[in-house]
Amino acid sequence: MKQSFFSVILIVVLLAFTSKGMTQGPLTLKQCIETGIANNLDVLQRELQSQSDRANWKQSRLNVFPDLNANAGHSFNQGRSIDPYTNSPITQSFNSSSYGISSNVVLFNGLAIHHNTKQNALTYQAASMEWQQEKDNLTINIILAYLQVLSNADQLEQARNQHALSGKQVERLQVLNDQGAVRPSLLSDLKGQLAGDQLAIINAQNSLETSKVNLSRLMNVPYNKDINLEKILPESFAATYESAPDSIYQAALENLALIKAVDLRKQSAARGVKVARGQLWPTLSFGGSASTRYSSVARQNQYVNTVYGPTSDSAIINNVRYPVFSYQDKFTDLTKIGYMDQLDNNLYTSFGFNLSIPIFNSLVQRNRVKQAGIRLRSAELVANTTRTQLSQDIELAFVNMTSAADRYKVLLEQVSAFDESFRAAGILFQQGVGTSIDYLTAKNNLDRASINLIIARYDYVLRMKILDYYQGKQLW
Repeated sequence: MKQSFFSVILIVVLLAFTSKGMTQGPLTLKQCIETGIANNLDVLQRELQSQSDRANWKQSRLNVFPDLNANAGHSFNQGRSIDPYTNSPITQSFNSSSYGISSNVVLFNGLAIHHNTKQNALTYQAASMEWQQEKDNLTINIILAYLQVLSNADQLEQARNQHALSGKQVERLQVLNDQGAVRPSLLSDLKGQLAGDQLAIINAQNSLETSKVNLSRLMNVPYNKDINLEKILPESFAATYESAPDSIYQAALENLALIKAVDLRKQSAARGVKVARGQLWPTLSFGGSASTRYSSVARQNQYVNTVYGPTSDSAIINNVRYPVFSYQDKFTDLTKIGYMDQLDNNLYTSFGFNLSIPIFNSLVQRNRVKQAGIRLRSAELVANTTRTQLSQDIELAFVNMTSAADRYKVLLEQVSAFDESFRAAGILFQQGVGTSIDYLTAKNNLDRASINLIIARYDYVLRMKILDYYQGKQLW
């Protein structure tokens, strides 16, 4: 017992330690996406719609089976009414019961039930694809928000580095200014730069927290200012995208849930036309029913025996009247009929075929056929337009990716050049040869280029992720 107790304590401690470590560890892109898919309202609503369409599809499959209905009733009657046993008027209080069962099955209705089952199956599949599309859209948005947090975090770090560098220069000039070795204007220029760097930190911090809030909103989790995200490997920034727009488009047609959804919606609408046309045909059905009833006032004579004896009739033979003898059944006075006996005696059954022929109903059904055709045409337009827009989106995404790659490469060179200029300006400024204007100009150029490089770096990764999404590739 003692050993078991300490084992339990050890397990609890290990679990707590593991849980704490997982909480404090950086969130990966995969974890963010999985959390968002599990919590996002739009995704959950799409899932519920998919479940609803699945229930409709299952119901349409069950519609081919016969229905079976039963009924039972019991009533208490006072005053003048009809005896349900004899169907004759009576004036007394009594109670009665009735029971029935019926069934009906459609044998033919222009295959409307069959086509409706197929239509609901396609609708369910389309809803499933739309659910997947909602998850895909959320995935892209989370990736964008995730990269925005990383970008803003890098920009905040860059801003702090700039502020630290300016702070060291201000400290150096403050010492020289106290000794009267520099002009006061130099110190004022550097203090102004330090304040500008401090403002940049404030703006970068605000942008970072805003992007964290946006990511938390997409994940549908409470905002946590201490959230920590896993960095992207440097190799991702140096990757070269190999696929061409045409191949990306062909892959998207095969893999993208959006395309599958609109195609399934078009097929469902085509089945809807067949459903509407099928309802123009006669409907043949087969049905049957059975019923019985009971009345508390039902009475009958009970048979006792049969005797042979004279009757009230007579016959005259040779002018002599003779009585007529016959067999006569003897019954008791009226007695109450038993409950089960009444149910057996009153049992009624029927079965037969029914043919319903639509002749004229204000052309309602023909207008339904026209409406179904319009919905089919609308679904075809949506499918064709979706394909066209997809091709355009892929071309635009590829152009943006190429531009982002070129921009990133140019900014790499610009940062390298401005870094060298700033290093030279710093040496001259510290030696008292260069002016504060030259130093601050070189520093601002480097700072601006560094920030632009950070933005371009994550923009390039995002553009590649979008193209991966169109091809159905894993995004994390």
